[in-house]
Amino acid sequence: MKAAMLYNDPRFVSDSEIRIMNNKRRRMRIVRRQRMALAGIIAVIIATTVFIVMTLTSGAASNTFTPEYKYYRQITVHSGETLWDIARTNIPEGHYTDVDSFMSEISSINNLREDGKINAGENLILPYYSTEYK
Repeated sequence: MKAAMLYNDPRFVSDSEIRIMNNKRRRMRIVRRQRMALAGIIAVIIATTVFIVMTLTSGAASNTFTPEYKYYRQITVHSGETLWDIARTNIPEGHYTDVDSFMSEISSINNLREDGKINAGENLILPYYSTEYK
């Protein structure tokens, strides 16, 4: 049993055995680097293939899509009009969940007070949407 322990002791290992062990470690590092490089190349190839397949099969550029652009217009408040009336009559279809959300955007654009009071003769900026690019 003691003789077997001598082989693990570096004092009793010859120079050629040390050189052989070092070469074996070096070859293992080279093989490990080659495997990592191969795994990286395979990952890039798979990612590229998935990207190309997803791009070709996606329907992102359909022929029925029509872009809508957001624009702003100015209106003058008339006597007796409220912010609610203006928002209700000018709300763009399909762009706001309800009149309150449209009113809050009008208020933020025009820096109105929280109570939403407006006076006759004031000018308000209202957003609207159009498919025409201006």
